[in-house]
Amino acid sequence: MTAHLRRAGRLRRRLALPLLTGGLLLTAACGPEDPGFAMQEGLAAPAPATASASPGAGPSAGAASAANAPAKPKALPTGVPYDVTPLLKPSHKYLGAALPDVPGTMEALAPYSTAIGKQPNVLEYYAHWKGGFDTAGVRRIYEAGALPYMAWEPYDHSLASIAAGDTDDYVRGVAKAVAKLNLPIAVSIAHEMNGDWYPWGRQASSPAEFVAAWRHVHDLFDQAGATNVIWVWSPNITDPAPNTRLAPYYPGDTYVDWAGMTGYFTKTGPKTFETLYGPTMAEIRTFSKKPFFISETASEQGKRQRADIDQLFSGLEAHEDIVGFVWFNIVKRADWRVEAVPDTLAAFKQRVSDPRYGFDIRNPR
Repeated sequence: MTAHLRRAGRLRRRLALPLLTGGLLLTAACGPEDPGFAMQEGLAAPAPATASASPGAGPSAGAASAANAPAKPKALPTGVPYDVTPLLKPSHKYLGAALPDVPGTMEALAPYSTAIGKQPNVLEYYAHWKGGFDTAGVRRIYEAGALPYMAWEPYDHSLASIAAGDTDDYVRGVAKAVAKLNLPIAVSIAHEMNGDWYPWGRQASSPAEFVAAWRHVHDLFDQAGATNVIWVWSPNITDPAPNTRLAPYYPGDTYVDWAGMTGYFTKTGPKTFETLYGPTMAEIRTFSKKPFFISETASEQGKRQRADIDQLFSGLEAHEDIVGFVWFNIVKRADWRVEAVPDTLAAFKQRVSDPRYGFDIRNPR
């Protein structure tokens, strides 16, 4: 099927869904185990997620103030599917975080928001390719005023088997739960696929298998009416894998909303924003014009850490086509917590105070 036909079909499904839906749609890590589908009101929430590290090839009270507290979410009219279009290229940049045990519990959100002086409006979490979909957890993230971002990790199934349909029952269940929830959610599949540190990486799966799996899952979501997804294609920066080209891994613009990048400032790695992310961005721009999203970043503790903070934010501000970032604020292989070092926290807090970072996802502008 050609790209324009796929896009037209997806638009028709968006427009037709309100006519077909009779009832009220519900409104409301790397690798948590999800004990089962929580797709109905009243079911117990899954156990707290356990985040695992994803720092590239190397190395996881209320809001800060009443003014930053999110407004109470408003229910959509009956039968109206959530339109994520305004969230794709907002005028302000996303301020994201990956926090311990979110969304199984939201306890880490308030102290982190207080520490940095502003509440994140993206919360990333990590889900295994089994067990169900954490409806309750995703709703908790949204009700906290943030965009849920699920990094979906196929630890237990090969990409070839996913493309062949071996997990279709599971994927359809997740897709139906996402559609029924009818809230915006960002989803990435098999992130950092161009590296060799995950079981779905280049040493285990070919680019063709990755693309086939991505497209197959995306199509199942479209068939389920789950058009409330922002699809985040998320390779690792090319620095640790300079000879692995990214274009063969790209599913195509019809299947991707954001071009994500995972890239960390480490003691021995690139020292500037442009040397860390520039080569990857330049390569992606040879085959896609999709907005960039830094889907994981942080700075390793050391003498360069404060300079790393300045490099990150100066780079974000120099590139209008980067819509935001996620700070991996979890201790895993290293202590990536921004609040762990006072000078680092002070620099981070000062930069995120800029009004261009963060906005109410229910009222993007």
